[in-house]
Amino acid sequence: MRYFSIAAALAVAVMSSGAALAQHAGTKSEQSACSRDAQRFCRKDLGNDGAVQNCLQTNRDSLSRSCKKVFESHGM
Repeated sequence: MRYFSIAAALAVAVMSSGAALAQHAGTKSEQSACSRDAQRFCRKDLGNDGAVQNCLQTNRDSLSRSCKKVFESHGM
């Protein structure tokens, strides 16, 4: 159940706009790329998709290389 919450939060975390929200839910590989970063930096926000996205963006300089690539691939 906890993994599902993390995966759901990360699905939104990799989206860059409302239009992208409708088009892209984040692939499993994208979710996997950011799951450790979400747990590390955004634990208190898990379950709140928008807050996780904001948290990851706030911590962008400290994100893993793989998670940074996810954000970059979405123009973020």
